[in-house]
Amino acid sequence: MAKINKAILLERAESQFLKGEYADALRSYSLILKDYPTLDEAKVGVYLSDLGVEREEEAQALFDYYQIIKSEKENAVQIIDGLISSLDNSARKLEDLLTGSLEEEVEYGEGIRYNDFLELVKARGSFKKAFEDIMFSTKVVITNKDEFIDFVRKLSQEGFDEMALGYLDASASLFGNDQDILALYHVVKEAKS
Repeated sequence: MAKINKAILLERAESQFLKGEYADALRSYSLILKDYPTLDEAKVGVYLSDLGVEREEEAQALFDYYQIIKSEKENAVQIIDGLISSLDNSARKLEDLLTGSLEEEVEYGEGIRYNDFLELVKARGSFKKAFEDIMFSTKVVITNKDEFIDFVRKLSQEGFDEMALGYLDASASLFGNDQDILALYHVVKEAKS
């Protein structure tokens, strides 16, 4: 059986991807790889379609980025693969921390639980003083959304606005369009003013 023109196959798979039909695009890219196992466009298509099933905005953004860099960089596929791996690892670690599944694995030598940090705040008499004491030497282990919200609010109130924004930006994909989390951006913005 003759191979179908890869340009036609890629065009169909790309069209499915751009329409948000990620499962169909994944099948199409996989079929292309069957006949053209070294085709970089199909490899990236598989990566991004798989990502798109769960995280559409990130997949679309990475697809756009790949379209820009594929003609300029020889290692464009490796760059995209590395970005996807980094996104997956970051999201998994943050989700594990916020859902508490890592709580038992974290030793006090590696960090301080948020409740214990609040006790330190009481002992020092100030969130700012307590945070400055530990910020370079100890991690604050946050195990749920309420602790995260409280921590970011207090960071912002005490003048750590950029750090608060950093925490928000790092957790944006984990919380999606959670209104409580999105409201924190407004809180930080008001504190900066």
